[in-house]
Amino acid sequence: MRFKNKQTGPSMPSIDLIPMLNVMMAVLAFFVMLTTTLTNEQGVDIQLPNTSGEEESETLEEQPDSLVVKLNPEGQIMLKEQVLTSEQLVSQMQAYLQQNAQGTVQLVADPKAPYEKVVQLLGEMKAVGSDRVSLGIESD
Repeated sequence: MRFKNKQTGPSMPSIDLIPMLNVMMAVLAFFVMLTTTLTNEQGVDIQLPNTSGEEESETLEEQPDSLVVKLNPEGQIMLKEQVLTSEQLVSQMQAYLQQNAQGTVQLVADPKAPYEKVVQLLGEMKAVGSDRVSLGIESD
């Protein structure tokens, strides 16, 4: 007795996707692990001023050759209790730095002042006075 084969012709080949997905997941996991170990943390190294009183530091009043620019919580620039624009501050700084060869300019920002405004103003001041500009703090 002979059995007849019900298939007539060659069978259609099939692709098993499970092993391919396993390999792809292993490759993906490898590259994720590789990128997390090879990337360096990018940031800015800053040294915060010491305010605990452990170290004696000069206060703003002890520095006679210093022009103090203040930034209030509203983001207004104050110089000797006068509100100035950025352009007025630049001209005042240029005049001060030309008159005082050893003079420095300090930006004292209120803690509630917008951070973006502090960075922007400090950048503008550095463009005028380069290394003679610093960021100061107010002691309580």
